[in-house]
Amino acid sequence: MLLRHTPKEINPRKALTINPAKTCQPIGAIYASLGIHKCLPHSHGAQGCCAYHRSTLTRHYKEPIMAATSSFTEGASVFGGQANLLQALDNIFTIYNPDIVAIHTTCLSETIGDDVPQIISKAHEDGKIPEGKVVISASTPSYVGSHITGFSNMVKSMALQLSGGEGRKNDQINIIPGWVEPADMRELKRLCQEMGLNTIMFPDTSGVVDSPQTGKFQMYPQGGVGLHEMRRIGDSEATIALGKFTSQAAAEALDAKYKVPCQILDLPIGLKATDRFINALRPYSRLKVPESINYERGRLVDMITDMQQYLAGKRVALFGDPDQLISLSEFLVDLDMRPVYVLTGTRGKKFLRRMQEILGQAVPEAKVQHAGDIFLLHQWIKNEPVDLLLGNSYGKYIARDEDIPFVRYGFPITDRVGHTYFPSVGYQGGMQLLERILGVLLDRKDRDTPEESFELVM
Repeated sequence: MLLRHTPKEINPRKALTINPAKTCQPIGAIYASLGIHKCLPHSHGAQGCCAYHRSTLTRHYKEPIMAATSSFTEGASVFGGQANLLQALDNIFTIYNPDIVAIHTTCLSETIGDDVPQIISKAHEDGKIPEGKVVISASTPSYVGSHITGFSNMVKSMALQLSGGEGRKNDQINIIPGWVEPADMRELKRLCQEMGLNTIMFPDTSGVVDSPQTGKFQMYPQGGVGLHEMRRIGDSEATIALGKFTSQAAAEALDAKYKVPCQILDLPIGLKATDRFINALRPYSRLKVPESINYERGRLVDMITDMQQYLAGKRVALFGDPDQLISLSEFLVDLDMRPVYVLTGTRGKKFLRRMQEILGQAVPEAKVQHAGDIFLLHQWIKNEPVDLLLGNSYGKYIARDEDIPFVRYGFPITDRVGHTYFPSVGYQGGMQLLERILGVLLDRKDRDTPEESFELVM
């Protein structure tokens, strides 16, 4: 494989990224936009950009991802894309009839300085946007940030541009789930229902990018948060935002606009993070924590106890998105595993601070990197090998070259299915994730054990 030429010697690199551990902002903006019911994402830039973003999401979710584009030509690239966007909005509402269009920018439109809010105002004046239809926008230049930044920017735009409020607090809370799979969003809603809570989750891609095969094409599946729900989020009792990198900006913007108090939590992956999520829900519930949730927690604890002998001391390398890595690392520490290498492509020193809190005493030798790339991770592994690699599909090259057990997690996963249908959040999600980790470790143990020690029962 090509990666076998990765050298052990690590030289500092400032202006060169090799095999980045991230992708660009518009991909995150599209995914967030899909979490609104009857929303058509729109890429204000060249047609090739939109094609790449759609194909990347389609390969991960194994669903046709719909999005429109302003289709910049040389003229629009020089003189601006206002005419293209006005024509696009006219075509979109005439042909595809969405309830809302969510516009995100690209490198090209950001570089030439298109004022998208001004173009939207002109579209209203010119009658390009029909009565009752909505258009929002977010600035998502690809040359800064990552797909996580783009997701955060679009969710913040949703909170500011779609929210409403009558000034009377109602019996509901907002949940901002962060970038997780649709199955995770469904599991979060289930836990809230178990707690007896009325919630509005935004964005909500469950039922959108994991919709059933019925034999009939649906341009807009049944899932997603409705516009009528978004109009009420300003009257909620509170907002619980999961993930500082993906959800904090929207929660704080909503607090500033409507005085909706917010809590920023880690993604509820694993035991402790899920405990914190459930405890955050308790003040707003009219019930005690139901026995059904305590039962789920007990089963996860029992599973950890039963299999601890195969987990303790295992060295793990992780790469991916910062919010996910924070909770995953904490979960691995709870399993007595050792996350010795943790790397994200997204920039943010708050990631380093949070990882220090989790790993500082538990795994003092850990190497943690933000704004890093997979090439550096491979070099770390070459110098001091690990027992397990955890990350998206791009990790398979390292896993093959270095002969390491590999668990696929994060975005994108392009060579497997099931990640969109089975949650990894909550106690039940923790059990599913733990089973996958155990599976690859025990498969390796079976492969490497000599015949005289080969066991049927483990």
